Amino acid sequence: MSLLERIQSKNRPSSIKNDASAQREAQSEQLLNNKNGTVQSKEKGRENKRANKSEDKHAELKNLVFKHILKERKKEDIEEITLQLDDIISEIISENDNMPEISERDREDVIEEIANDLTGYGPINPLLLDEDVSEVMVNGPDQVYVERNGKLILSDVTFRDNEHVMQVLEKIVAPLGRRIDESSPMVDARLKDGSRVNAIIPPLALGGPTITIRKFSKDPFTVEDLIRFGTMTEEMARFIEACVEAKLNIFVSGGTGSGKTTTLNVLSSFISNEDRIVTIEDAAELQLGQEHVVSLETRPPNIEGKGAITIRDLVRNSLRMRPDRIVIGEVRSGEALDMLQAMNTGHDGSLATGHANSPRDMISRLETMVLMAGMELPVKAIRDQIAGALDVIIQQSRLRDGTRRITSITEVQGLEGDIIVLQEIFTFQQMGIDENGKIIGKLVPTGVRPKFYEHMEHQGIYLSPSIFMEQGMGE
Repeated sequence: MSLLERIQSKNRPSSIKNDASAQREAQSEQLLNNKNGTVQSKEKGRENKRANKSEDKHAELKNLVFKHILKERKKEDIEEITLQLDDIISEIISENDNMPEISERDREDVIEEIANDLTGYGPINPLLLDEDVSEVMVNGPDQVYVERNGKLILSDVTFRDNEHVMQVLEKIVAPLGRRIDESSPMVDARLKDGSRVNAIIPPLALGGPTITIRKFSKDPFTVEDLIRFGTMTEEMARFIEACVEAKLNIFVSGGTGSGKTTTLNVLSSFISNEDRIVTIEDAAELQLGQEHVVSLETRPPNIEGKGAITIRDLVRNSLRMRPDRIVIGEVRSGEALDMLQAMNTGHDGSLATGHANSPRDMISRLETMVLMAGMELPVKAIRDQIAGALDVIIQQSRLRDGTRRITSITEVQGLEGDIIVLQEIFTFQQMGIDENGKIIGKLVPTGVRPKFYEHMEHQGIYLSPSIFMEQGMGE
């Protein structure tokens, strides 16, 4: 046997011994971990059991309260019942020997939950009353997100089950004469304060009833608010106000949640109080302060699939209502053709919004929407209509930091050959990002004076030419 073999033979038992020892240590450690894991699992199980027991106790109490209200106080005013909830709970606990006493904190929580169900919209009612929350998103009974300062945050609000979500949803849509069920599982609606509601339920929504509520301020945002938020500058606000006063046709484009409707509302505030304004929307959201406003709203089909009134139907009807201004909440289909024809036939000063990522993209989308009207028009004719109808496109964007800014104001100058000529008047210039991750930038003029500047002067509306030069914007 060689020296190497003898050394290997000598070391082999020790190696085996070390391996066996290491294996025993590993098994002991694993056993200890399993034991600890079992203890932790049991502790977690006991905690969950206690939480579930507490939750079941509250659910039973709330059910008894609702049964009592339906049986004994059905004809009483809801507000009076809400004020007496504490007494009702005490009465129910005293009458039920099996009902254990609850802590003062739990009692307050139960009263608040019942009050929200009776007078508001259930668990999400506090979120709707919170002025810092701009959007509420219910993704089934166990997940409710909110938007604060442009950022999505998971809240601690939950529903009991799918049926609880459906009860709240019915409370929203029933007063509007709309319905949501398996035969009609999607609905667009609004709250009393004008907040926009979209809902979709199973079997289309796999995770349970899904509700999206975009809140609107009780007091509509003014141009001063948008300047304070950084959405626009003072110079830009003067320019946009002049465009509205000069009865230019303005289109606000942008992505979902970019603030198009808010900007449209501010634009509408510049309209003279002497004008007759007709607003057309899927769900009435605009909050105009003028006296002479006629608000029109679409209607979904009935249970037989008949009776639907579309935006296109309302645009056609509005032309017979002697409007000075037509304001369309959102153009998304064949109504684009009727809107363009209205703008080209004497209804100047009309306002509308649409989804697009840039002014050029908005032009392309309008071409597509006109074709959706079912008219086989040549592209050249469609572009003629668009170039003749639109004067200004305002591009609204939601930036990475959650802020909403006007990023471009573009003039539609006309048609050259087969191409619609666009000229940017103002453009957003990003300068950096601060320590909080907020984007630093401002809207600056491109140095080009719009062609409709002379039209404004003929209307008696004067703007300083310096507003179109960068030094006129101020620092």
